[in-house]
Amino acid sequence: MSGTIGERLRLARRERGMTQEGLAQAAGVSVDLVSKLEQGRRESARITTLAKLANALDVEISHLVDRRDRLGADRDGGSVLAVRDVLLSPSLLPGMDTDDGGEPTPLDELERAVSRAWGHYWAGDFGEVLAALPGLIGEARITHSALGAPAVQPLALAYALASNLMAQIGRTDLGLVAAERAIIVAHTGNDKLLWATMHAEYSWVLLHQGRYAESERVAADMAVRIEPSFRDGEKEIAAWGNLLMTAVAPTVAQERTPDEYLRLAGAGAERLGRRVHVYHTSFAPPTVAMQATYAYSVLKKPGEALKAAKRIRPPSKDHPGDLKGISWGAHLMDVAQARFDAGHRSAAAATLLEAREVAPVWFRHQRIARSLTRDIRETERRLTPATRELAKALGVDD
Repeated sequence: MSGTIGERLRLARRERGMTQEGLAQAAGVSVDLVSKLEQGRRESARITTLAKLANALDVEISHLVDRRDRLGADRDGGSVLAVRDVLLSPSLLPGMDTDDGGEPTPLDELERAVSRAWGHYWAGDFGEVLAALPGLIGEARITHSALGAPAVQPLALAYALASNLMAQIGRTDLGLVAAERAIIVAHTGNDKLLWATMHAEYSWVLLHQGRYAESERVAADMAVRIEPSFRDGEKEIAAWGNLLMTAVAPTVAQERTPDEYLRLAGAGAERLGRRVHVYHTSFAPPTVAMQATYAYSVLKKPGEALKAAKRIRPPSKDHPGDLKGISWGAHLMDVAQARFDAGHRSAAAATLLEAREVAPVWFRHQRIARSLTRDIRETERRLTPATRELAKALGVDD
């Protein structure tokens, strides 16, 4: 799926026999906006606006923003179709013979393999994750069939990893299937926190599909169900806090303030006072600051976004930094957006380039980076070297 947002918008509108006026009315946006997008006088729009247009056209939001697989040669032999086949294996249907034959992998070995794959994910090494997933899920299913409850966690986390990666590369339908598999498997075990955490994965894919109200409801309702008491430990607080943080993005996508989620999560983070790891995610005071930066950048409150960002220590020779891998990269993109909205175009471009250095393969899949690069480019009479480099890296002209 190539072309600009405007070209894809125009094609979808015409296929449905709609005028610009009809689309604008159905989406609740201005005709001028639709016209400028289609004519290329505007190269991007807020994600909330694009979601309204996508809903009015009855297409996935990814259809407009072009969230296609951008792994290119960085696949390490991996195949999206192989992941599809293992997720949608006919053997999973009731009454069908299982194809999960062979000897089970020792549980400790399987858990280490799942941890390694998650480590590659957070480092942005998507090709390695893609290559590992089919075998990893297959091994986890065999071990789960043999051992039952003790192997619930690695299988659920393998499915969750597939869900995250598929959403990142624009295959949200497969991401939702994988998240659903993770929830179902986790439900068969005796770990309530694991089951609850898998709903965060489901919520995140709904967010990528532009299903904001559902995304918020899944995360927020599950947070209520596991809200910790004063007797609960760090792991319970971390799982609850992460669900609250998952609810932030769909809330701001609906153009509502997430202050209550941030307040509650902030109290939990302060109670912990340090980073706590839970199911290959983590929760800490910087997690809340990161989500606050994101929220206020989306809500076009750059001052508040940059103020929240100051609560996060960057990596330096004296400190490794509060955020790692693609979490740090995502935060830098939010800072870049806030700097652009504050009128600091050059600083925004420099921050985007810094985000790219974190994980170039991951960076190519980031809609915010492409949208912001287009915005920067629109404001420049003569493209700077930084903007040219960003445009080339992101393929914003393809």
